[in-house]
Amino acid sequence: MKICMVGHFPPHIGGVSSYTYLLSLELVKRGDKVYVLTYPHSELTSNAYLNGGSVPKNNLKSIHIENAFAPNIKGLRGTIFTITASFKLMRMVKKYKIDLIHAHYIMPPGLIAVIVGKLLKTPVVLTIHGSDIFRLSRKSILKPLIRYILRNSSQIFAVSEAVKSEVIQLERDLEDKIEVTWNAVDLKKFNPQNDSSFREELNLEPGKPLILFVGNLVAQKGVKYLIEAKKFFKNDSYLVIVGSGPLQRELKAMVEYEGLKYVKFVNARDDIEKIMPQADVLVLPSTSESFGIVLLEALASGVPIVATNVGGIPEIVTGDVGIIVEPRNPVAIAEAVDKILSDPQLKSEFKSNARKRAFKYSKLEIPY
Repeated sequence: MKICMVGHFPPHIGGVSSYTYLLSLELVKRGDKVYVLTYPHSELTSNAYLNGGSVPKNNLKSIHIENAFAPNIKGLRGTIFTITASFKLMRMVKKYKIDLIHAHYIMPPGLIAVIVGKLLKTPVVLTIHGSDIFRLSRKSILKPLIRYILRNSSQIFAVSEAVKSEVIQLERDLEDKIEVTWNAVDLKKFNPQNDSSFREELNLEPGKPLILFVGNLVAQKGVKYLIEAKKFFKNDSYLVIVGSGPLQRELKAMVEYEGLKYVKFVNARDDIEKIMPQADVLVLPSTSESFGIVLLEALASGVPIVATNVGGIPEIVTGDVGIIVEPRNPVAIAEAVDKILSDPQLKSEFKSNARKRAFKYSKLEIPY
């Protein structure tokens, strides 16, 4: 079968990119031919990626990657990508005789896929990754368009039970064609034995605990609550925030204004598998979260977790691998972190159980 993925894909980073990449690997192993239509990226200009090139790290000749033009201008990027990608997808479907279009994210990938699918009579399936349904469905002006995309997708996949429930609340008639397909993590890539010079790179004192956040610096990740929590930490520790985004400058200003010590910012990295095992605790203080691929990466790396009780997080973070707290509660975050750092036996149990739990998510199931 020839499948065309539409949405984020490496070298883009993030949960959607990780999911599409791992699914593509499984499809190639099955013998399918995979095509990808993604957003522009500086590394996509290399021959290694374009014009039928493979994903360099795996030398997969069966993955053909193309991109459609979209300027990096807030408010215009999605609109222009919808137009350019629609035309590009039509050409790809015709040229490569695509059997199935698989969109990742409701808008714009889902809209693009449905438009082209209807025009060319090609089946469309849609994976909802969470932030799309949690955020976009709150905007009443978009609800009719979202319902149109959902109704015109042959099948819908959700990355967690929380996402599935949200979709059904929006459109109850979809219950029969929506199913949960969990995210997955590469246990070889993410493991506790990975060596790294990350601590030395940041000049961190040996032995001082490292509290880690990894993710986009956007409002729904709740990073400001983690920074506020640093004021209440009883254990002397580093807080390292790895990621980029529109709130980076504001968050750095917050740290400076509060006079907080031992807080370091690191721009988005592509070697998280080496950074993760250096952490004593991973904190995900989200106010909205569908699943959180970083949680699986922490589990696979044997890192205890403190995360918030939102979306699909409680489905992943059980009481034997970490602590769940209510969102927007800096004091609760600090207490949970201190509890782990102050109890070596509890920390050791969390670390051991984390890796074991990661095996549940070690293989991404092909949903079709």
